[in-house]
Amino acid sequence: MRVKTTVASRQSKKKWFRRAKGAYATKKNRWRMVIQHLEMSMRHMYRGRKQKKRDLRSTWIQRINAAARQDGLSYSRFVSGLKKAGVALDRKVLANMAWEDPASFQKIAALAKESAPAK
Repeated sequence: MRVKTTVASRQSKKKWFRRAKGAYATKKNRWRMVIQHLEMSMRHMYRGRKQKKRDLRSTWIQRINAAARQDGLSYSRFVSGLKKAGVALDRKVLANMAWEDPASFQKIAALAKESAPAK
């Protein structure tokens, strides 16, 4: 019987082999090992993209907390004060502001301090 999918299947396999280039031992040149290696690595890549978002949010919160504490506020009081004041800035922007422009962050912190509940 004549095989008709040789070229197509070889092209498909070449894509996988290209992605496995640089892997250790037989994980780069044996078809079954390439499949196993890439499936696991793609699983890790997917999970890593989700974890990166978590890590960034955690970093933003730490930066905001550190900057807010310099102005005499805890993170939770700072955020609740911002909500009551009606300031709609997200954590990414606030952390960037605290990192690059402390003067404007202090103004926002003062606004949050006025609106924050008393201790």
